[in-house]
Amino acid sequence: MNTFSYILWNPDFEAFRIGPLALRWYSLCWLAGLALAYVIVKRLYRQQGIKEELFDPLIIYCFFGIMFGARLGHCLFYEPGHFLGSWQGIVEMFLPIRITADGWTFTGYEGLASHGGTIGLMAALWLYIRRTGLGAWRVLDNIAIATPLTACFIRLGNLMNSEIIGKVTDVPWAFVFERVDFMPRHPGQLYEAVAYAVFFFIGWALYRRRPDRVGTGFFFGLCLTLIFTARFFIEFTKDIQVGFEYGMPLNMGQLLSIPFIVLGVTCILRAERVIKNREMKNDE
Repeated sequence: MNTFSYILWNPDFEAFRIGPLALRWYSLCWLAGLALAYVIVKRLYRQQGIKEELFDPLIIYCFFGIMFGARLGHCLFYEPGHFLGSWQGIVEMFLPIRITADGWTFTGYEGLASHGGTIGLMAALWLYIRRTGLGAWRVLDNIAIATPLTACFIRLGNLMNSEIIGKVTDVPWAFVFERVDFMPRHPGQLYEAVAYAVFFFIGWALYRRRPDRVGTGFFFGLCLTLIFTARFFIEFTKDIQVGFEYGMPLNMGQLLSIPFIVLGVTCILRAERVIKNREMKNDE
């Protein structure tokens, strides 16, 4: 194998360091994704005449909902034996540390699952909607327009961490993740990042063309359908993440994607009925 035919990948974990404080690329990508979502949704609220004070708590709900959901999703979906098998595992589930016989080490939250993050986000939005009294479908649609861009940056963070790697391949754009091994592999993280960026521009173009669809659930359904359908098929290029996936016809990521795809399609069909009924009333 000639590794010079492929893309050698071994970036530093840290974007920069100031004294003892370091900011990792992964964290920076998360912050960039959330910051862009903040700007986009704030602009949508302003365009739709929603009071600014109703927007202010949204980013807090979303941040903690995504983080807690993503963390619990990884622990419960991918490593339940470790995190539920002892009191040390339960502590590690909630605190960014690893407990050893010699004490504990700060590790950050190693393991975040996008499916869990989606569930956590939905739960957080439910609380936000109850507090503000805004229409549920309007909130979900606005968040869904920005979500693919945030998901894109999260996957770029995974790429910078050399995690969630693909299967061994001989495609000319294969990455050699030097921290893992010296085999050319599919850059599954990059596949997803590119797909999610495209989905953002599709959603934004549809919003610009038909802003009246906000509040019907159309954009929420479109976001779920596009993201998790892409995730389902891109998973075929990824290496397994946990041992129990060996021999499974579909891996855990694919199995968890199916309910979200069904939910997304259901929301789109519902939105089309709402839009059709609205147009019929306008014609009367």
